[in-house]
Amino acid sequence: MSDAFRELLKKIGSGPHTGENLTRAEAKSAMEMMLQEVATPAQIGAFLIAHRIKRPTGEELAGMLDACETHCQLLPPLNASSPVVVFGCPYDGRSRTAPLTAITALILAAAGQSVLMHGGTRMPTKYGIPTIDVWQSLGVNWQGLSLSELQQVLTTTGIGFAYLPDRFELAFNLVTYRDQIGKRPPLATMELIWSPIAPPYHLVAGFVHPPTEDMFRDCLSRRGVNSFTLIKGLEGSCDLPRERTVIIGLVDDGKFERMHLHPREYGFAGQNVPLSNTTMDATSSLVAQMHAVLAGKTEEKEFIQSAIWNGGFYLWRCGLCPDIQTGVATAETLLTTGKAAAKLRELTAVLPLVTGN
Repeated sequence: MSDAFRELLKKIGSGPHTGENLTRAEAKSAMEMMLQEVATPAQIGAFLIAHRIKRPTGEELAGMLDACETHCQLLPPLNASSPVVVFGCPYDGRSRTAPLTAITALILAAAGQSVLMHGGTRMPTKYGIPTIDVWQSLGVNWQGLSLSELQQVLTTTGIGFAYLPDRFELAFNLVTYRDQIGKRPPLATMELIWSPIAPPYHLVAGFVHPPTEDMFRDCLSRRGVNSFTLIKGLEGSCDLPRERTVIIGLVDDGKFERMHLHPREYGFAGQNVPLSNTTMDATSSLVAQMHAVLAGKTEEKEFIQSAIWNGGFYLWRCGLCPDIQTGVATAETLLTTGKAAAKLRELTAVLPLVTGN
């Protein structure tokens, strides 16, 4: 048992009247002791559930990310004309709506914008379809890459995926606690704004609850991240919904701007593409739809509309198009002319050459 960890646990677990928030240094220390398993399993489980009940602060998340940065080998900065876009989506995947991040990444990469994603395989508590499963069904296997191999693929193709067990095994070892406590711990919140690559980068993170956005802004400001995008997206992801107004936080050079994006004003009001379930059959059906969209087949109307809507917004946000209307037109062209599909073929060709498999 760690006496030092016990003191931090007592501080956050003493209830609403006597409990206290951790300082940034204390949060870093607590995260390090969990990563290195200096704390016992009982202490770690108690900390995670107590921290969830208390709710983390931006300062605490900053300290936890400080610890991750210390104990994880990051990709070196990308030598590119614009910072890589890092998409932060919930690791436990999607269970109600079709994930669009992979198609968005292909659109952006086809336009010259590098994209890096991260996550693991199916995780508690949702056990939804994770992004890596989508990529694998598309013929792209991100598992087992070394740091240098991932860097080479990202540099060559403009797309990368940091698989948690390969890139940050210490953090992956904590995943089992999520199932045991039956709730998402603050680690699941922290992951959304973690970056597997050293700066500069442009962080895009999804969220569900409005207080989370304020927490993210506080945390990122403390860590000196001055340009990022926060999306109240589908199931907490970076995917833009079509059935409601999208609430977005834009931060450039430390200046915050609130954006309310109305799909109907751009002709994209409609229904989000549903998932019937999260089985492998559902994944196969989803990927078949994605291939149809990449082939520009218009019979997948709702799916292709969602893909164009997302691609158009992010092309504008990344500075590749002067406005969203132009971004939408460009995204449609990249899909219907096969350029996004060609990027997928490039990726499937480059990965075996890099890994030797």
